[in-house]
Amino acid sequence: MATIFSKIIAGEIPSYKVAEDEQFYAFLDINPLAQGHTLVVPKHETDYFFDLEDNEIAAMQIFTKKVAAAIKRAYPCIKVGQAVLGLEVPHAHIHLIPMQSERDMLFTNPKLKFTAEEFKQTAAKIHAEFEK
Repeated sequence: MATIFSKIIAGEIPSYKVAEDEQFYAFLDINPLAQGHTLVVPKHETDYFFDLEDNEIAAMQIFTKKVAAAIKRAYPCIKVGQAVLGLEVPHAHIHLIPMQSERDMLFTNPKLKFTAEEFKQTAAKIHAEFEK
């Protein structure tokens, strides 16, 4: 059975795409901790991040670095934090969260609410920076 992330990658479930290449897909988290909170996933399903092959982890980190740079340009912050949790969805993924302080990375913080139009604008802004 395909995960929700596989369905997003396949276009079966809509998402706010930020970036994509042959191996990875990046899209906005719909329950964000900050504006620009993005998820990066491999296009093939692997439940546990550390079950990915070494070359896949390396390639994913390089792609993630480019996405993080685009987020930082689109939404100026001190740093873009990275977290690998993976308990909610059985598909390896990285959270990228614009940070003004370390508290911004607390997943117990209240989630922000944005309209569909705000999500579209955020994704477009990050995507434009990714393409530079």
